[in-house]
Amino acid sequence: MHLPHQQPKTILGLRIDLVWGLLGVLLFIVGDGVEQAWISPFLIERGLTMPQSATLIAIYGIAVAIGAWLSGVMAEAIGPRKTMLIGASCWLVGQVLFLLVALPTMNFAIIIPTYCIRGLGYPLFCYSFLVWVTYRNPPKTLATAVGWFYLAFTGGLYIVANFYASLMIPVIGHIGVLWSAIGWSLAGTAIVLFFVKGAVRENTTIGEQLSILLSGISIMKENPKVGVGGLVRLINTTSQFALPVFFPIYLAQHGFTTEQWLKVWALTFTVNIAFNLIWGMVGDRIGWGRAVQIFGGFGCACTMIMMAYAPVLFAGNFMAMLLMGCIYGALIAGFCPLTALVPSLEPERKGAAMSVLNLGAGLSSFVGPMLVALLFASFGAKGVLFVFAGLYVVSIFLTGYVASDERANRRLKTQSIPAQVSAKKTV
Repeated sequence: MHLPHQQPKTILGLRIDLVWGLLGVLLFIVGDGVEQAWISPFLIERGLTMPQSATLIAIYGIAVAIGAWLSGVMAEAIGPRKTMLIGASCWLVGQVLFLLVALPTMNFAIIIPTYCIRGLGYPLFCYSFLVWVTYRNPPKTLATAVGWFYLAFTGGLYIVANFYASLMIPVIGHIGVLWSAIGWSLAGTAIVLFFVKGAVRENTTIGEQLSILLSGISIMKENPKVGVGGLVRLINTTSQFALPVFFPIYLAQHGFTTEQWLKVWALTFTVNIAFNLIWGMVGDRIGWGRAVQIFGGFGCACTMIMMAYAPVLFAGNFMAMLLMGCIYGALIAGFCPLTALVPSLEPERKGAAMSVLNLGAGLSSFVGPMLVALLFASFGAKGVLFVFAGLYVVSIFLTGYVASDERANRRLKTQSIPAQVSAKKTV
């Protein structure tokens, strides 16, 4: 006698045994993100030059991209829990050396490696848990589960971390906040290690692990749709990392203050958190690729054009710019179902597929500012925004290619339902 297969229990689209992991990711990324809004001016005040600060951030972005790529294949080869522990260890070592050696000496040759070790660590921790989600969560609500991940990740990085820093810097100072960050990240690590259970695959040999690691590169050749999906993921957040470089300057030319810009940017990601979950649910209903094309690609293309003209049309109108920030935050989350779509192309190699997506996510933190550096002087803010609009239009067609199999499968399922109903009536 065969017992019926028991479906895993879920809550709002996420497996119950993964809920603790979301809390762990949120706490860890708060620790990593407490300094993101002020580290550059803080280091300049302590003796770094502006070019040195810019160089540090650029190299940090490369470290993040490497860690993001490694996270998927390592999670599949040795398991998400071990990979997350390695990531947390890298982050902790980098943080302690940054505080004990780099900051007291302000030696640029020491600042770069210590700060960048942190950048290597956080994607190994956070994105490895995302691989865990793609393997363990039921496929029918996978985009919703991914939305929950990004809710925790974005909420910790952009909301809780900045709010905590703004409260504690006047009390314990910048260095004190950096030391306290260790407590946040250790708490997140402990929760994942002790409360999140389940493996993504059986024990693997050394040879199999090496093969999995190499698959993070070979998969793009063997299945070009995965590589194109990584390119779409890069386009997704390129504008997110570019806007802080030039948009405050553009706003200042039309009567907006830096304080107003910061409030707009904070509200952007408050809205983004909610819509990561909303678009995930929508993607589960109408199709992952279709949701990305409509709300991500088309929506963001229109938003970039709106942002090019909004400061001119609504000069000094703070409420209008707040609304613009809300629209941008909502629609950039429209790419969330991509994280469910691309791993579904390689059910047996989800980790390798996730590595490609994570690489795209990491590279966007480098490509965005680089495009501004190349284009802003010649074309101005409007020109840069129109280039981003063009990239989002390109992403619509790229996503159509990536999602072609998904659309075909959905059509087959739709066609099979009437046939099944007819067969039951006949019986």
